[in-house]
Amino acid sequence: MGLPLARKLFESHLVSGKWETGAELAIKIDQTLTQDATGTLVFLEFESLGLESVRTELSAVYVDHNILQTDYRNADDHRFLMTAAMKYGAYYSPPGNGVSHPVHMERFGGPGKTLLGADSHTCTAGSLGMLAIGTGGLDVALAMAGEPFFITTPKIMGVRLTKKLSPWVSAKDIILEMLRRHTVKGGVGKVIEYWGPGVKSLTATQRATIANMGAELGATASVFPSDGMTRDFLERNGRAKDWKPLEADPDAVYDEDDEIDLSKLEPMIACPSSPDNVRKVTEVEGTPVAQVIVGSSVNFSYRDLMTVCRALRGRSISPGVSFEVNPGSRTVLENVEAAGGTLILNHAGARVHQSGCLGCVGMGQAPATKAASVRTFPRNFKGRSGTEDDFIYLSSPETAVAAAIYGQITDPRKLGRCPRITEPRKYKYNDSIIIKPMAAGERSSVEISRGPNIAPFPKFDALPDEYEGRLLLKLGDNISTDDILPAGNRVLPFRSNIPKISEFAFERLDKDFLRRCVQNKGGIIIAGENYGQGSSREHAAIAPRYLGVRVKIAKSFARIHRANLINYGILPLIFADPADYGRIEQYDTVSFRGLREALASSSEIAGVIRGKERGIRFTLSLSQREREYILEGGRLNSVRKNMAGK
Repeated sequence: MGLPLARKLFESHLVSGKWETGAELAIKIDQTLTQDATGTLVFLEFESLGLESVRTELSAVYVDHNILQTDYRNADDHRFLMTAAMKYGAYYSPPGNGVSHPVHMERFGGPGKTLLGADSHTCTAGSLGMLAIGTGGLDVALAMAGEPFFITTPKIMGVRLTKKLSPWVSAKDIILEMLRRHTVKGGVGKVIEYWGPGVKSLTATQRATIANMGAELGATASVFPSDGMTRDFLERNGRAKDWKPLEADPDAVYDEDDEIDLSKLEPMIACPSSPDNVRKVTEVEGTPVAQVIVGSSVNFSYRDLMTVCRALRGRSISPGVSFEVNPGSRTVLENVEAAGGTLILNHAGARVHQSGCLGCVGMGQAPATKAASVRTFPRNFKGRSGTEDDFIYLSSPETAVAAAIYGQITDPRKLGRCPRITEPRKYKYNDSIIIKPMAAGERSSVEISRGPNIAPFPKFDALPDEYEGRLLLKLGDNISTDDILPAGNRVLPFRSNIPKISEFAFERLDKDFLRRCVQNKGGIIIAGENYGQGSSREHAAIAPRYLGVRVKIAKSFARIHRANLINYGILPLIFADPADYGRIEQYDTVSFRGLREALASSSEIAGVIRGKERGIRFTLSLSQREREYILEGGRLNSVRKNMAGK
């Protein structure tokens, strides 16, 4: 039996463990990626380890999320990240240079490498034949320190693509079709590997669109082969020397299989308010729209933007529609400008913004109340846009520009002849914008700049043997990290201040949560399936922990959030009997005895609902390493203890 490419990538970086279902692997990390919403904590955590330099082949810091400098906080944090990168030997990409994922593809990504990023969409780089995984910031900080990354052996789903896309249908429609079939839970515990003759028709940036939204499937990573299209992308970006061919064995066997005939796909759209609420565009055609945004980390490319420009040639944006463009990188913007694209956008009435995430994380570009917004973004969770009563649709650039022209959701095939986009033979780019690592001897003179918004990282105590907590919240399925701790320009500027950002925990779901949590000195939270989907930001684990939450109970957890809970000493329990979810109520008090002993050796633990004297069993599905982290009160405590022992 032949091997999938994903397994080859894992095994070529294996430090310990064996490829067996449910077994834990440790893999070597070649490159790391952080961005400004998560990077300040990453560097504070890295700094606490006392090392003089990063120990990866390459580590890069991008400022792309909180680029609106509405007061001193974001600007101060940008200076902190710049000076920390200079101090510890990382690359630094400043505000406006682009979203981390396209810039990393353009300048640093390479076939066969492993990439660990403190951003859930790090999986974008799988488009280059990389094993690219998003995770919490502490995992990235430790990878920067040369530590391996631990992960449970995933299943590999092989998706065979055949034939070619029809005019006005694009890569976004492929991943939306995957979400329609498999939902936001369909990729949990899996790597999605795309193969087959249809793959050869997709450019590297089209593959990036698909790989990026593997995060919305809940997948650990998405992997494409490294072939002629990969080489073409690297050559156009002046990096031909970094290419090498990689593919699955011809007789590769996958744990699961799926197949998509690209020629049969139609324009698709994800309706409010989940990426898997997918329908054909023709089924919702005619819905009035007030805002359209093209760009972000998922449809960032020259091809995406130039398709929009060519569709707009000789046309104007429909009156009353705010049409906005967020180029993925400064390189993309420069080359669109050279091709005359920005002139077309400006004449048509579009607003061209700086390269960055912006509205994708609620950092500006909030839509009007109860007004439909069509976006080429990866997520449309309720309220993420910055408007609580929003109606966000996710689409391809082709469908988005049709909506902007007609003022309503419209099948882009009505726009006439589909433009054919030819990419520049060599992209224009300016490498000097990225600050490169200094020589080791020069770093000692660098002083890290710390603004007043950077608070000391809190210390967390070890797990007690007995714990009794009130059930502060009872939540449903698919609770996102945006539900737990919102993004946006009101909250994210406090990303370096845990005491302050904790005040926003769960406010979207329960305005009274903070008061109740403080009054009860913490407690317990329960939820349904796929708890913690979405962003990788570890603040969604740290903030509840800071407020005293020690236990979270769910039917199942999203991969990254579960890891973050463990990293910060929150015990993630799973109902042994899912029916018990219906037998436990908000405001119940649950008591646990013998927690430390159970963590040391047991696969189950029982809790008792006080007053009802009813016992409920929970599974402790944890590796020995994870048990140690929780017993010590978090991974940093464990690492410091082990380092002191050495």
